[in-house]
Amino acid sequence: MSYEIEINKQRFQDEPRAGQCLRTYVRERGWFGVKKGCDQGDCGACTVHVDGQPVHSCLYPAVRAEGRSVTTLEGLAHPDGELHPVQRRFLEAQGFQCGFCTNGFVMTTAALEAEKGTPHCDGKLDDLARAFKGNICRCTGYRAIEDAVRGVKHVEEPEAGCAVGRNLGAPAAPQVVTGTARYTFDIEVPGLLHMKLLRSPHPHARITAIDTSEALAVPGVRAVFTHEDVPDVLYSSARHEHPHEDPDDTRLLDDVVRFIGQRVAAVVADSEGAAEEGCRRVRVTYEELPHVIDPEEAMAPGAPVIHAGKGPEARIARVQSNVAGEVHGEIGDVEQGFAEAAVVYEETFRTQRVQHASLETHGCVAYFEPKEDGTGERITVRSSTQTPFLTRRALCALHGLGEDEVRVVAGRVGGGFGGKQEMFTEDIVVLAALKLRRPVKLEFTRAEQFHGASTRHPFTVRIKLGARADGKLTAISMRIVSNTGAYGNHGPGVMYHSAGESFVIYNAPHKKVEAYSVYTNVVPSGAFRGYGLGQTTFALESAMDEVARRLGMDPLEFREKNIIGPLDHMHTPIGHDDDLFIAGYGLAECLAVVRQAIAEDAGHEDVPPGWVTGQGTAVSMIATSPPRGHYADATITLLQDGTYDIAVGTAEFGNGTTTVHKQLAGDMLNTTADRLTVRQADTDVVRHDTGAFGSAGTVVAGKAVMLAATSLAERMKTFASAHTGVARHLCVLGPESFDCAGRTVTLKELYEAAHTKGKASEITAEGHFGGTPRSVAFNAQWFRLAVDPDTGEMKILRSVHAADAGKVMNPMQCLGQVEGGVAQALGATLFETVRVDERGEVTTAAFRRYRLPQYADVPRTEVHFTETSDSIGPLGAKSMSESPFNPVGPAFANALRDATGVRFTEMPVLRDVVWQRMEDAKMQGENA
Repeated sequence: MSYEIEINKQRFQDEPRAGQCLRTYVRERGWFGVKKGCDQGDCGACTVHVDGQPVHSCLYPAVRAEGRSVTTLEGLAHPDGELHPVQRRFLEAQGFQCGFCTNGFVMTTAALEAEKGTPHCDGKLDDLARAFKGNICRCTGYRAIEDAVRGVKHVEEPEAGCAVGRNLGAPAAPQVVTGTARYTFDIEVPGLLHMKLLRSPHPHARITAIDTSEALAVPGVRAVFTHEDVPDVLYSSARHEHPHEDPDDTRLLDDVVRFIGQRVAAVVADSEGAAEEGCRRVRVTYEELPHVIDPEEAMAPGAPVIHAGKGPEARIARVQSNVAGEVHGEIGDVEQGFAEAAVVYEETFRTQRVQHASLETHGCVAYFEPKEDGTGERITVRSSTQTPFLTRRALCALHGLGEDEVRVVAGRVGGGFGGKQEMFTEDIVVLAALKLRRPVKLEFTRAEQFHGASTRHPFTVRIKLGARADGKLTAISMRIVSNTGAYGNHGPGVMYHSAGESFVIYNAPHKKVEAYSVYTNVVPSGAFRGYGLGQTTFALESAMDEVARRLGMDPLEFREKNIIGPLDHMHTPIGHDDDLFIAGYGLAECLAVVRQAIAEDAGHEDVPPGWVTGQGTAVSMIATSPPRGHYADATITLLQDGTYDIAVGTAEFGNGTTTVHKQLAGDMLNTTADRLTVRQADTDVVRHDTGAFGSAGTVVAGKAVMLAATSLAERMKTFASAHTGVARHLCVLGPESFDCAGRTVTLKELYEAAHTKGKASEITAEGHFGGTPRSVAFNAQWFRLAVDPDTGEMKILRSVHAADAGKVMNPMQCLGQVEGGVAQALGATLFETVRVDERGEVTTAAFRRYRLPQYADVPRTEVHFTETSDSIGPLGAKSMSESPFNPVGPAFANALRDATGVRFTEMPVLRDVVWQRMEDAKMQGENA
């Protein structure tokens, strides 16, 4: 066979493998701008142009491209480096966050623009819902993408000393829009082996025998690993600063499987195809055991014990009752509070499993490199992780290695949302690499993300509220049951967090909570945006709305009567964190934004005839960083060319922390962001960093960067004074030099002087922050929506979000975080659900069966930032990554209640369910 293809004007004659898709063919030739997001043509991240036409290269056979011209994102720009107009607009609008989907949106837009004025043009660019039907973005909420397509510019030019508060672009933006940003697998590793995992077909079983001989006979298979080959050590896949926060209930490969999809064996081979065939040839004999998938049944006497035999060292609350963790507490006497109430409302609310759906799946590659001191080799793990340092710690403990023997580094991470605060791949890959002394790669498929990673915890919340006739709450009581799945990674922590700020936000003299994190034989749950607060906020805010209605009171006024004030104590039934303070109060301002939105609302102009309308509000509160310490180190150094190097441990996955770190340092050093470079997410660059989770990127790592920059500015000022003999107070730091009483000392000169005089320590400084004390942030969401009683179809007429973000470091980026949180929450509210059958098997293991919000599904949200400043956060900032998610679902449910008269108590609120409940209510009314 004679084969020739042109990729970005370069000729290739390598024949594709049988069945090979164009995506893998192109990537194997070094064009990494083409991404793997779904492998089923659902997300668009793999889009390329074939003879100018956009195609999903994961579905396009490479053999069909013979004789054709293929253009990738890297080849879109002019040969002289000038950006394509679409790339330029995405750069200027910052039409991305993590950037993993950007290839698809840019390539689709460029192809449609090229059709303008031709017979093929069908006006798709005037109808972006149709144009982007084959593209998914999990991060942005799509507004930034629309602005990029329309040519709306948001990015501002840098100015020395006034970066904070301005829309400075992401440092990696040019690389993102040209396809040269390097994500986890966008590297070439010589001699790379590939791993595939054999997974359990049973919800609960004991492995009695494994025969690997047929698998080892497959050409190209190098090794097969089973439970007989792994350390007999229990640990948790969850990553926390303090490992004792999670039960040690997991073994690397276990002889007991506890959910369908648990890994049973790992096959390592020269190619993915050989590894997959090896998995098919492994013969496993199972003894099936009883299983349970309902948490209430799991806690009942006589239920199958999922972690039988594990002792107190595993830190499982009650092994025999399948309780991973529990908490009980009461303030006052809730029964007395309910007896004093004029209105008591009690109801059960349920939330579903939700997948993080980061477009970059879990995965890592491990390889060997020389130690820095030349004393041998160390293993380097390049991983799609939010926690490089904690992952290194866990790998060292699991495999008996010293920290100098392991380096963990994250490239640009293609989305996280809490899902990558886990160790799902690194443990097994390092095992294989150490055994084989070869580089090894494991990259999850999209299906594995659904049945082999983690989900949001499904909750059942029984809530009871009491209030006096004047609208003051008398008592709040919740019974919370969280389904942690087969393993307890994050289970107790999510349960505990769910019962914290949700109780604090409203004052009541009597409060009580019972909370349980329960094992079941289903895919494990884990960390997810909001960390349990979204689930309990749905119950609390729905109940608040219902009590207000029964009192005949405006729900907004009812909230205003009961919200926590700036000087109130934050007490919960489970105690009080001594380091948590209201260091900046914006809740009342958030509600004022909602009240203003209601007052100015235009009404029902867009409502079709016969539809009913309603409006609803919800509020939420969240701590700005995790409890019990969240640590960050930063080092800033003056370089020989007069620019600065920032070294910080936290990872970048679209959260914008890299930009904020440069803004903070730039202002402290009175320079521009373009004179600062950032090295990050690498265990080599600083002493320690807990990780990019818990909304800590700005308020913890950012504070460490600010402290380092402040210290460096002071040290350089002292050295400049000594170098020139000019009084210290007369030395003024500028972008490129010091002005010392009229004498200019360039930063290059200062660098040379420091090194010449043996004073290099004077041009470098460190900053450290331990994450305490902590503050809180507030959010409010308001919707007006319309519902068709004949079909259950729902339409959002207006969406308004108020955010208490303190001093907003970068309005463009912060706006994107809020919009993305609202969009993700709308997905969880309207249709997203990880479904499992009666055996606990995931039945929605693909994007086409698990519906994600697309462009057409997400309305524009009006975002308002309150005028507050936090006394703890860096320069007054608060966190704003997780919190926008939490009030969205209950606000929508409250608006739906207002429109239909029906209280919806389960998520998601599917269209057919809405119609059926409205029909049931109508029939009950007719029969009354």
